[in-house]
Amino acid sequence: MADVAVIGAGLNGLATAWALDRAGVDVVVYEQFEQGHTRCSSHGRTRIFRLAYPEETWVRFAQEALEGWRELERESGEELLVLSGLLELYREGVQSSQEALEACGATYDLLTRAETEERFGVVPDREAQVLFQPDAGIVHADRALSAFARGLRIETGRRVGSLDELDEPVVVVAAGPWARKLLARAGIELPVVETRETVAYFHLDGPVTSVVAEVVTRGHGFYSLYDPLYGLKVGSHKRGSQSDPDEERGPDQALVREIADWTRERFPDADPTPVHTESCFYTTTDDERFVLERHGRIVVGSACSGHGFKFGPATGKRLAALAVEALG
Repeated sequence: MADVAVIGAGLNGLATAWALDRAGVDVVVYEQFEQGHTRCSSHGRTRIFRLAYPEETWVRFAQEALEGWRELERESGEELLVLSGLLELYREGVQSSQEALEACGATYDLLTRAETEERFGVVPDREAQVLFQPDAGIVHADRALSAFARGLRIETGRRVGSLDELDEPVVVVAAGPWARKLLARAGIELPVVETRETVAYFHLDGPVTSVVAEVVTRGHGFYSLYDPLYGLKVGSHKRGSQSDPDEERGPDQALVREIADWTRERFPDADPTPVHTESCFYTTTDDERFVLERHGRIVVGSACSGHGFKFGPATGKRLAALAVEALG
């Protein structure tokens, strides 16, 4: 029997187990499916990495995570980050990341629409203002999961129906959209909503700079990033409907059409017809904060809200520290 059981072999579970293992703690990871499955939130080839947030807290957390990613790259010998920069598109009156980046000592440039199109092949909305932050780009998500998993004891096909099943002294729940119901059986409330989100891929040759578009459509922004297979990956943030993760369903075709329309306008060099679509889960709090807390022997790690992957190493270290605290 290990000292700590981690439920969930997604990003947060593996990052926590990695941090515990490095600290000399005996840890086991329980995963209900196979490693790298597509039923949850961590699958896929790439995720956005960025420092750019309107709040200093998130910028500093991302700076901490950047150090963690570099540390994992050195340990694994894998290139996990590709930092080609990020374009933040926003309208006048919307809080940008400029002040927070300045306060945290991060560099940025303010660009015109013409400069943005000439340098990056991205056509902003006519009312958009543009901020470019160079310490951003992508995380190779599949490589990252493999790097975290190296040397760990992971038991796949092990679904935990109740925390009472586990005899380990400490349990870390990093079960994504399954966490809320699992924790509720132990009398712990997790204030999240599980939604199934839609992503589309497009053929695009040449370099691709990540984009977070706060030029909104009906209150929601789009994002885009490089995909090594097709070229361009695009999604619409927090547009999915509440869903049960035990029900397998495909992407929302209405959202696919909206994503294609946005892509056609912003990326004129891309083939506007999606070549592939897929879904993933968000597990979201009301203000997109993360839930990293301890209830006796139970540590709760719900660090998603649609923007959690980039923080993986830093989140894992925080959850590991809570688990060590619980061990006493």
